[in-house]
Formats: sequence, structure tokens, C-alpha cells
Amino acid sequence: MSTRGINFLDKWMAEHLPNAITDDPMAIIYLTEEAIKAAEREGIPPEEMIEEVGSLFEMILQAMQHREGGLAG
Repeated sequence: MSTRGINFLDKWMAEHLPNAITDDPMAIIYLTEEAIKAAEREGIPPEEMIEEVGSLFEMILQAMQHREGGLAG
């Protein structure tokens, strides 16, 4: 994952993931699509974020399931 991609994704998740813990696939799909759209508006192609994580869906799902009040991760 590029530095630009990981920095964007970390910041986006910290700002946009709800405080509630969820494993609802539809909510995770929506959040994944929103992250991709926001990245593209910043000139960051999705590939730049998924090079290392493999799946933005899985990364967001894990962040939601393991959320402990700080940055998602």
C-alpha cells in the first residue's frame, strides 16, 4: 500500500466509521464504496489502497469488529 493510500484510508476510517460495532455486510459494503469514492475525489485510485490489504471490505469489517475508541485499524 502506498504511503498516500494508507494515510488516506487511516484518516478516512477514523473520521467516517460509526462508533457502533457492526458486522452487517450491507453497511460494510456501503462504507467500502464510500471510501473508494472519497479516495477517487482525492486523486487516489482504489488500487493504491488495496495493494497490501487485498480487500477494503475485509479491512473495514475488521476495523468495525475491533474498534476500541481510537483510530480504526
